[in-house]
Amino acid sequence: MAKMETLFSGGARMVHAEAVDMTLASLRAYWDRHQHVAVAWSGGKDSTAVLTLIVHLIEAGELPQPERLYVFYADTRQELPPLQQAAEAIMEKLRGRNWIEVVTVRAPIDKRFMVYILGRGVPPPNNNTLRWCTRQIKVEPMSAALEAATAEIAGTALMITGVREGESAVRDGRIAMSCSRDGAECGQGWYQQVLPNAKGVRGRIATLAPILHWRVCIVWDWLKVYAPQPEFGGWPTQILADAYGGDEAEEINARTGCVGCPLASKDVALEAVIALPQWARLSPLLELKPLYRWLREPAQRHRKAGAERLKDGSIAKNPQRMGPITLEARAVALARILDIQRRAGVDLINEEEELRIRELIAAGTYPDKWDGTEPTADTWLDPVFPDGTTQLLLFRDFVGRRA
Repeated sequence: MAKMETLFSGGARMVHAEAVDMTLASLRAYWDRHQHVAVAWSGGKDSTAVLTLIVHLIEAGELPQPERLYVFYADTRQELPPLQQAAEAIMEKLRGRNWIEVVTVRAPIDKRFMVYILGRGVPPPNNNTLRWCTRQIKVEPMSAALEAATAEIAGTALMITGVREGESAVRDGRIAMSCSRDGAECGQGWYQQVLPNAKGVRGRIATLAPILHWRVCIVWDWLKVYAPQPEFGGWPTQILADAYGGDEAEEINARTGCVGCPLASKDVALEAVIALPQWARLSPLLELKPLYRWLREPAQRHRKAGAERLKDGSIAKNPQRMGPITLEARAVALARILDIQRRAGVDLINEEEELRIRELIAAGTYPDKWDGTEPTADTWLDPVFPDGTTQLLLFRDFVGRRA
């Protein structure tokens, strides 16, 4: 590993050398335990660092070249344009290697982000009660793609991810819990072995996070300084720094997800991109977060009129709950998003998705157990009592009866 030792050795670089050595040790420990190797790639900084580093290590002779390296790219259709542009350029380079198979993974059209919201009427996700997006537009499609890819081949597969400690407290909690069971070995990355009794994709796939220990500064050093150099692959990863804050990327450590992500309190990454002259045209995308908030307001949603009975006959614990978006609000939001993407020059809703959204709205489509006859959620309804009845007891009526 002469090149890597030269690259990361000496003085302040010593911590980087140790990090890369641990990553290589992690990969070597599990590389030959499985018949197939795959990389789960979101297009973000961590998974891009893992992907490009692994390809470099293979081509440098530090890891055996697999018969086939599967790269599963999770295309949510909502990525920041710089990340999407970088991903497309990286995929072009990957496809130039005949031992790498790139698979672009998307959710079925009716479950894609915009179609699910505007066509079916499900409110934009939030962190408190309805965080459906990651599972539906990324995790489930990726699992389906993995299962399809491994269905016709023998043996198990090692799925490599870019999970890192320090990305979020919630994620760190999951790592700490998982590393104590299922054969996880955090000292050599976060390895989750194939479970003997698991069925489907869980029975075929083990996962490894070989940069679990990397600090964000190491990620940036690789993406901004080294990966773009020809001797390390000449990867077009510098553009990722733009999406995460340019020269200040390490300091602000902006996290990116969907454009105008409803789950983020502030869209730091989008604001950082728009501040760059070459991406200033994207400023209309800042209108998305306020639009998502508008769609979640009671006036744009339906509400159950009274007590809702469950299949067992009991009363639901959340009577008069707010539900889906009205057809009228969906039509307004569709027009606004099409206008936003026209002005920004991006593709948030393509022709196929727009057609499907309009079809679903025209058909009066709602989520299960809703039909659109429910009142809007800003309508005053009688309070619901424990027995499931609704009564409106106004103080003046009570006083009148007493008189």
